[in-house]
Amino acid sequence: MRELILGGVRSGKSRMAEQHAKGSGLDVVYVATAQVLDAEMRQRVAHHQAHRPAHWQVVEAGHDLAQVLQQHADSRRCVLVDCLTLWLTQLLCDVNEAELHREVDALLSVLPTLPGNIILVSNETNMGIVPLGELSRRYCDEAGRLHQQLGALCERVILTVAGLPLIVKGS
Repeated sequence: MRELILGGVRSGKSRMAEQHAKGSGLDVVYVATAQVLDAEMRQRVAHHQAHRPAHWQVVEAGHDLAQVLQQHADSRRCVLVDCLTLWLTQLLCDVNEAELHREVDALLSVLPTLPGNIILVSNETNMGIVPLGELSRRYCDEAGRLHQQLGALCERVILTVAGLPLIVKGS
């Protein structure tokens, strides 16, 4: 089962993903994509850590998310990735366009082949106006394309609003 949970900042998407992971009855591997570069991000990470069960295995992913998923996906596991837009932001800031597309393509190629449950969390940022800055527009374009492609690959897609699920695809 592949599940994509989208939502805005503080929409409840991570909490929902964690509930789904707990409810899977499988061992959980939590794949964190955030880079902690400032005090505010440190607080956000600490908030997430405080709400996760201590027995979950935590793996930090860099640019090579597809490889991390291949290493940890197993029929006896639920792998929760939080969050794809942080991963995408790092790619946009750290690598050239060809490398970005290689990493995104690798994720999209490997996802259908992975055993076990895979839960992907991502920020839905494209429900407002077109941003003024070039990098912001590029981010929104890349995130929008990634979400469309993931939505096609996942059996379930949920949009989270005010902590409530809106089932977009699946049951």
